[in-house]
Amino acid sequence: MRDLRGYGGRPPSVRWPGDARLAVSFVVNFEEGAEYSVSEGDARNESVYEVVAGRPDADPCIDSHYEYATRVAWWRVVEAFQCHAAPFTLSACGRAVERSPWLAQDAVERGHEVSAHGYRWEEHAGMEEAAERSAIDATVRAIEQATGRRPVGWHTRSASSANTRRLLVQAGFLYDSDAYNDDTPYHVAVDGRRHLVLPYAFDTNDMQFQHTQRFATAGQFSEYVCDAFDWLAQEGRTMPRMLSVGLHLRMIGRPGRMKALESILGHMAGAGCAWFATREQIARHWIAHVPP
Repeated sequence: MRDLRGYGGRPPSVRWPGDARLAVSFVVNFEEGAEYSVSEGDARNESVYEVVAGRPDADPCIDSHYEYATRVAWWRVVEAFQCHAAPFTLSACGRAVERSPWLAQDAVERGHEVSAHGYRWEEHAGMEEAAERSAIDATVRAIEQATGRRPVGWHTRSASSANTRRLLVQAGFLYDSDAYNDDTPYHVAVDGRRHLVLPYAFDTNDMQFQHTQRFATAGQFSEYVCDAFDWLAQEGRTMPRMLSVGLHLRMIGRPGRMKALESILGHMAGAGCAWFATREQIARHWIAHVPP
């Protein structure tokens, strides 16, 4: 049953470390190598990107757009975060990690979290339970083999299935981000157990450069995200607030958009009221301070 009320304006009185007004979660999505590609045996090519011709056969054009993420963008993006000493969560598809294990390993070495984003970059809605369980297991295995660490967080591309959250709990996940309905973490009951949800966001997300052209320039994206930060920081004086900023290597990592990331990080750091944290850090803090 849907919960349309949530905290009802009265979230738990949790304070973030250092008495920060809000927790800021940057999520860098790592999907490249897990997208659909006819050249690699799939029935179709991925269409979510700047090239939308939708060729029915192998498309080296769109393949090369995705390759930009690992060849160039990773280094650019990770250095920007390092300059501001800001950790992020690398939301990684299992097959992407298998194809480029060095990227996940570099993320861990730099102090970032690697969480699970499905095995392929695909929706789980309508997936048979056995197939979904297998996909979750394959994702965990790929990340653990590459990094030596089992992922504790999960985010499904778009719609999850009716079984996803239960399967994640059974697999031992600490949290999932398959919700967009709050600015504060919350618990749900799954099979008699308490499970944490860290809501995600599609508005403060660079996917909007492609999906809607809501953001045409780096300045527009930066202004929007900084406005969201400022508003939540104001509310954070009296309640625990969390801001999720979704990024994709092949998108934000282009030179014409990197200024947005630099501006966002600089604005937040300069405000002096943000706790830059991985989603695992946020989850563990919340669990430790919200009684069962």
